[in-house]
Amino acid sequence: MKKIFPIIFLLLTAGLSYGQLGFCTGSKGDPIFFENFGSGTDFGPPLSTGVTSYTYISAVPHDGEYTLHFRNAVNETWHHSFDHTPDNQPDGTNGKALIVNAGFTAGEFYKRTVNGLCVNTTFEFSAWLMNLYDITSNACGGTGIPIDVTFEIWDITETNLIKTGSTGPIAGTATPIYTQYGLTFTTLPGQTSVVLKIRNNGVGGCGNDLAIDDIGFRACGDVVTITSPSVIGSIYTSLCQNSTPVSIVLNANATNTTPHIFQWQQSTDNLTWADIPGAIGTSYTTPNIISTHYYRTRLAQDAVNLANAYCSTVSDIFSVFFLPKPLAPITDGDVIVCSNETIPPLSVTVGIGENVNWFDAPTGGNLLASNTTTYAPPLPGVYYAESHTAPTCVSDTRTAVMLKIYPAVLLSADEIIHICSGSSTVLDAAVTNVTYDWLPGNELTQTITVSNTGNYTVTVTTPDGCTDTKTFIVFTHDIPVISSVDIDETTVTINTQGDSFYLYSLDGGSFQNSNVFYNVHGGMHSVYVKDISLCGNDTAEFLLIFIPKYFTPNDDTYHDFFEIEGMEFIPEAKAAIFDRYGKLITVLTLANPKWDGTYNGRELPSTDYWYRFFMSNGEERKGHFSLKR
Repeated sequence: MKKIFPIIFLLLTAGLSYGQLGFCTGSKGDPIFFENFGSGTDFGPPLSTGVTSYTYISAVPHDGEYTLHFRNAVNETWHHSFDHTPDNQPDGTNGKALIVNAGFTAGEFYKRTVNGLCVNTTFEFSAWLMNLYDITSNACGGTGIPIDVTFEIWDITETNLIKTGSTGPIAGTATPIYTQYGLTFTTLPGQTSVVLKIRNNGVGGCGNDLAIDDIGFRACGDVVTITSPSVIGSIYTSLCQNSTPVSIVLNANATNTTPHIFQWQQSTDNLTWADIPGAIGTSYTTPNIISTHYYRTRLAQDAVNLANAYCSTVSDIFSVFFLPKPLAPITDGDVIVCSNETIPPLSVTVGIGENVNWFDAPTGGNLLASNTTTYAPPLPGVYYAESHTAPTCVSDTRTAVMLKIYPAVLLSADEIIHICSGSSTVLDAAVTNVTYDWLPGNELTQTITVSNTGNYTVTVTTPDGCTDTKTFIVFTHDIPVISSVDIDETTVTINTQGDSFYLYSLDGGSFQNSNVFYNVHGGMHSVYVKDISLCGNDTAEFLLIFIPKYFTPNDDTYHDFFEIEGMEFIPEAKAAIFDRYGKLITVLTLANPKWDGTYNGRELPSTDYWYRFFMSNGEERKGHFSLKR
């Protein structure tokens, strides 16, 4: 990389993927060699002599140089990411990666001797790589020069190449991507060391720079599962504490026919494992056991490797669980309710991991509900709850829970009662053999006598404690008294004293709820008011004088004359009619109550005319009306 920029650190996470050189597809042992390049927030330290031919620098590396750092972002055109292992180590420091700025000529940049390998054993080598070039920087144009790394596994003499494989071209990316690559190889008899060489086949220049991290070697074995003819799967759970001891046949099933050496192991906590003396075959029959055990096999391709955790692998685990026998459920209480109440379900409480079956008898009987701590019985009675952790691991006894339903007292529906003012009425709960509580007043009798408007509530209680409530809504009604009659042209409103429910009638017609009558003709009228509860009535008369706003003297029998309705009920009443200039046209009296729109036998034109209406009590009304032809 030619151009160097200031150091910029950003918080991004590198993506992960897997190369296709070849990984162990079976079980893996503990890492016999693992290089994560240390931790810390500074550069370095340099690698040991002979590990690389590149030059160490405790700053941004140039072509042919390398450094160790906890971030890749020591160059602005590189990805701003952490090393592969995530950074935070147990001691709170930051993990590092090997950062290589490729030289201008392709060649080896990493070499390491790996000792302590086991003979006749398949191993997996793996490492994580990243092309450091960030194409979003546009520093190189396109994706830059790709990295292309070859891994080589040599014997200790470096004369025999055991295994090799290349990544192929890895171009720059827009986001940081760590990819894992691996090889598998098998050591020969007597071979306990190999030499790892890593070469970058790309030439130096813009983009051909890489980070490498977490280089490891670990034993690779076949996948081995443990099965038993007694169960399906790898967990045997149908045992209960204090049950008969059990012996189980276990079989080790390998994924291929590669020769293996087995050593069966057992544990009581799935953490600490111990070899079972003499158990070295593909099948093992446990002794009679009465507590939880775990079983697995350790396997290797050579007997000398079997005891070495770095040179052997382990199978899947087969678990034999002895479930604790549950105690009888704890009742949440009998359910005692009245027949008019919502009936809650019966319920019990059990321990964690336990469940409940419900029966209709303390032993045997019929199963009513399973795997539930609650039960809603269809009928009153005693029901029995049994705890279980497995079909055959049940509590020694069942817990009885009772549902009792008392008959409820049922009062009739709420009532509305009307009484006349000054009278009283008797309110009756209408049930016997109960206690009574009336509100307001707290009277304790079956009946009470009331004379005021209000809500009266009685609560009755049976000897079993069942209750019901009823409310009587009492209205008192005043005798109606007509206080006034309001007239607005042809609309009449009847006003009354008292605060009750009244009905109204005009001139003996049908009674109505409203006290307002519309389109009433002029003249003398009678109004009647009565209480809906027959608590009395009142009547009054009133005179309605109606002066029309217009008339149409065209002999069609409708509004042919101007006349004042109700005038005939006022002795000595008269009305003078004038034209717009104040000229007297005619005078209406009881003897001459109508005007036909003429003057001295001549029809007067359509226009407005004025009137002055004089009543015998001295009251006078003025106004105008229209003559329309």
